Amino acid sequence: MNTLLYSELVAFYHLLDPLEDHEDEAEAFGGVLRQAVPGATSLLELGAGAGHGAHYIKHVFEQTVLTDLSDPMLERSRMLNPDCEHILGDMRSMRLDRTFDCVLVHDAIAYLLTEDDLLACMQTAFAHLRVGGAALLVPDCTQESFRECHEDHDGDDGERSLRCISWSTDPDPDDSTHITDFAFLLREAGEIRAVHDRHHYGLFAVDTWRRLAERAGFEVETVTRPLTEDEADSAYTDIMFLCRKP
Repeated sequence: MNTLLYSELVAFYHLLDPLEDHEDEAEAFGGVLRQAVPGATSLLELGAGAGHGAHYIKHVFEQTVLTDLSDPMLERSRMLNPDCEHILGDMRSMRLDRTFDCVLVHDAIAYLLTEDDLLACMQTAFAHLRVGGAALLVPDCTQESFRECHEDHDGDDGERSLRCISWSTDPDPDDSTHITDFAFLLREAGEIRAVHDRHHYGLFAVDTWRRLAERAGFEVETVTRPLTEDEADSAYTDIMFLCRKP
């Protein structure tokens, strides 16, 4: 995942993806996991990023462990969530030698480009769940939901300003990926610069998600993800995968 947004542009991240935008979805994710695993006290989030979702879901659990592949993003999460444990690692291969009641994999799972990578992530989730635990996998989009679209973003915090257009396209409909190009205008210390940042995402059919999760050992069901009006008008899917460890 070689992108500028999660490395040298991390200082602008909160302007693109505001903390408060995650409150409703985090409550929804927590509600699904609480219902699936009554009395759950521990959560592992794979690909937690800046910890915006964790900020709203951590209160549901006595122990929340956050992992990510980007140390600059984890550092932002450490400041936001000092009460959570943070671990640098790859969701495809990390093994912590402990288990949790619940595992959550949200935005970051979109960066897995092949079925092998997606299966590896699911195997990581399975390995870190106790028997009877559940993982919630939340893709941004599926092959069924994807369509070309664009979004406008802006943000200001008094120190920095961001204006951005993101444009999602699928140059090769026969492969399992799509692309989102971010065109940033960034202002800092009175100077404005333009930055182009391209993100490659996986794009898998709902049946593929099910098949791979079952191969990883899970019992799988789909649940509905609440979408904002803007998300419903874009490529986002309203399907989440609730994966139970028998």
